[in-house]
Order: sequence, then structure tokens, then C-alpha cells
Amino acid sequence: MKVKKENLLIIASLVWLAAGFNILRIGIKSYTGYVTILNLFLSAVVFLIFWFMVFYKLTVKHTDRIQKYEEELQFFLKFFDIKSFCIMAFMMIFGISIRSFNLAPDVFIAVFYTGLGTALFGAGLLFGRNYYKYKQH
Repeated sequence: MKVKKENLLIIASLVWLAAGFNILRIGIKSYTGYVTILNLFLSAVVFLIFWFMVFYKLTVKHTDRIQKYEEELQFFLKFFDIKSFCIMAFMMIFGISIRSFNLAPDVFIAVFYTGLGTALFGAGLLFGRNYYKYKQH
């Protein structure tokens, strides 16, 4: 199924918003009994690391790639490249394994998932903003 190339940005937005929401929800649910200034600070650090080192750059890279497509209609999964799909699959498998096999304590899940989920959700918002800006031109 092909879509207009600018719609790849909204697809990416929805995918990252959904992923971010789900990871953030798990993190917040795990925070029960672990809410401290230190843990909230550590969640903020996790967010900042993932936002500036991964997801902001990823959003800029994929937005630029999508906008440079010459053909107007693109296969709907081209909102990502193969490398990004592999990274996403690895993250999902790793995250599910950590929780399923109890490889990390709840406090780790709370701190890490809250920061990571917020960064993922932010990427979804940025893809949405990029879609809106693209439509304005």
C-alpha cells in the first residue's frame, strides 16, 4: 500500500507516540513505592540521554530522508529504514525479555522505562510537528 510521502511522517508520529505511551505507562506503573527525588532525577537523565543521543537525531534523519524522496507515493513502511526497524525489534525483544524473565528490579523498570518512554513519546510529537510544518509549505 502506497501513501503520499508526507503521510510517512504522520505514520512515524503515530508509531512513536504509541510506543512511547506504552513504555511510559509501564514505567509509571512500576514507580509505585519508588517515587523519590533521586529516581525522578535519574528518569530525567535517561530521557536526556536517549532524547539527545538517539531519538532527536533519528527524527531529524528520517524526516530529511522522507522529504527527499523523489516519488510522491511511497510504501507505507518506508517511514523507517531497515536499520531502524532492526533497532526497534531489538529494543522490543530486549524489553519484553527483561520484564518476562524478571531480569531487572521494578525500580530499574520504573526509572529507565519512564525516561525512555518520554523520549519515545517526544519523538512521536516531533514527527507530528514535522508533518505539520511540511504541510504548511
